[in-house]
This record gives sequence, structure tokens and C-alpha cells, in this order.
Amino acid sequence: MIEKMILKKTLVVATVVAAAASASALGEHPLPGSEVNARYATDAYPGFDNEKEIINPERKEPKWFAFWNGPDKANAKEQFEYCKELCKERKFKKCAKQLDALVREWPTSPEAPKAQRIYAEALLTELDDTEESFKQYRYLLDFYSSKCDYDAVADKMYQIANLLKEEGKEVMFIRFANTVDVRRAYETCVLRAPGAKWVPEALLKIGGLREDEGHYEEAVQVYENLRNLYPESAEAKTSYRKEAEDRMIMVRERGYNRERCRDTIGFLKLAQKNCPEADAEPIGALLAEVEAWLEEEAYLGAKFYDSPTRTKRSAINAYERFLKNYPNSVHAEEIRQRIEELKGEVK
Repeated sequence: MIEKMILKKTLVVATVVAAAASASALGEHPLPGSEVNARYATDAYPGFDNEKEIINPERKEPKWFAFWNGPDKANAKEQFEYCKELCKERKFKKCAKQLDALVREWPTSPEAPKAQRIYAEALLTELDDTEESFKQYRYLLDFYSSKCDYDAVADKMYQIANLLKEEGKEVMFIRFANTVDVRRAYETCVLRAPGAKWVPEALLKIGGLREDEGHYEEAVQVYENLRNLYPESAEAKTSYRKEAEDRMIMVRERGYNRERCRDTIGFLKLAQKNCPEADAEPIGALLAEVEAWLEEEAYLGAKFYDSPTRTKRSAINAYERFLKNYPNSVHAEEIRQRIEELKGEVK
């Protein structure tokens, strides 16, 4: 528990207490047209979910029963100063509630984006609510993108997504894997900051999480997109072996699909040439496996014609086609002998 709290503290540049101590810590956020390098969302990512909650955020509204859930002060400025005092007194739970109330009641005020940022930080560092902190940082980007340091907030979201992956999900004091939630968190980060330096790493993790879900087709799409967007990255090189393994899982499940087998062979040959040296041998073994499968299928197909219900000439033709395609097959010598026998019988 102590180690987790230390890890979370290191992720935050300024804590809530420091933020309350000075206006500079609270941050005078740049206005539209300033130096902030905002990157806008895109949905052009094969293998990602396209669910509404990931792509289309909803704006906060004042809560019901305002006398209980609403702000304690009459205006945004007074409310913000009040929250600073609560923070100094280390009443973080109440402070978080009042910061959220400020954003809901006065969303266009100058204090709203600052309150939203402090609220997100408090959830992470003081209230130990990693999932909610991620959502609130996302809200900051979605609705105050021109009034915050967009890149810094996007980086923080990615750091929190990594925390979510490490922690798992808590239900009744028990931690479970939260593969889908974590994958969507990474997808949210990429969609909102597609030019960030950590995107190749995030895409590799998304592909891995798709594998954990058993969605290998989507994982392949993510890896292909990773290589298209960042062909020289280390992550792109790593993805060759991961995609090769995913494709082989699908081939083993659906080996009857010859087109898939041939497509997989083409990919494996490409992967062997471009993957890290250490991965070339394992990928070669996968290539040998799928080629052997196709060869055995072709052998059985040729033998099908060598039966009393087929003509000897059709059997000869089938065997010769097999030898043309697989001259070095383990069945080659046996088939050559059988061809000679059949030719003798035809005469």
C-alpha cells in the first residue's frame, strides 16, 4: 500500500496542497491561440472500440438537490478560495466535492478549469481513486483543452492508465483484472493525443490487451496500424512476433480457410525479414508449421483422386500438381513411385 502511494505521488508534479498554497501552483492556464500544442481527437484507429463513452464525452450538469450537493458559496471566485482553504486544512474529500460543484455550477468561469485540474489531482494523490481521477483528467481535456497544458494533461492520463493496468480493479476489497477498462483508457489517451511520444508504446499495450480478451483479429489490426504509423519504432519491430503468434492462433482455429493460411504465410515471411534478430527463429518455426499444414492438406487432396471412384489419369495429374508445388515434401518419393505404378496400369 505504501509503495503504491509513493508511486502515485511521483506521478504528480504539484500536489493539491502545493496547488492551494500559491496561484502559480494552481496554474495560470494559457488561452486559445497560445503556445499549447493541442492535439485533437481522431477515430481512425482500427482495432479500437468506437463506443460513445470513449469518443463523445458528456458535459457535467448541476446535481439534483443543490442544497446538499451544490457549491457552498455564492460565486465561482468565492467558491475557489473556499476550496483552497479546505485543501490547506487537508479536508480533501469535502474539497473534492466542492471543486466538482464549482465546475458544475460555473463551467465557463475562469476558476472552472483550475478547479477541474485540482479535483483530478486530489482524486489521484489524496483520495486514492485512480479510475475517477483518469475520468476527471479526461474531462479537463475534453472541455478545457485551450485552458490547460494539453500535452502535460495527456501525459498524466497515460501515466494513470499505466497505474490502472498495474493495479487491477477493486470490487468489494478484492482486486481483479480490468482488461477492457484499461484498454479503453489507453485508447482514450491515443485518441486525444495521437502525436504524443508514448503512442507507439500505448498501441503495443492495446494490442496485448486485445489478446488478453481473446480478440486476435482486433489485435492484428492494432499491430498493423502501429507499423503503418511508426514503422521505425522499437514497438513496431516487437509487434511482428506478437502479430505472428496471433495470426497462428487464428489459423489453428480456422485452418480450413486456405486464403487465411496463404495470407499468414505471406505475413510470416515479411515478419522474418523485418523483426528483431531474436524473433526470427520463432517466427520461422511458425512459418514452417503453417506451410506443413498446407502441404499435408494438399497431399490428402491429391490422394483423394487415387481411388476406385476416380480415373487413374486424374490421380496422376493430382500427384504431379502436388510434386510441382511441393518438390521437397516428405511424401515426394512415395508419390513418385505411385505415379510410376499408375502410369504402368494405364498402359
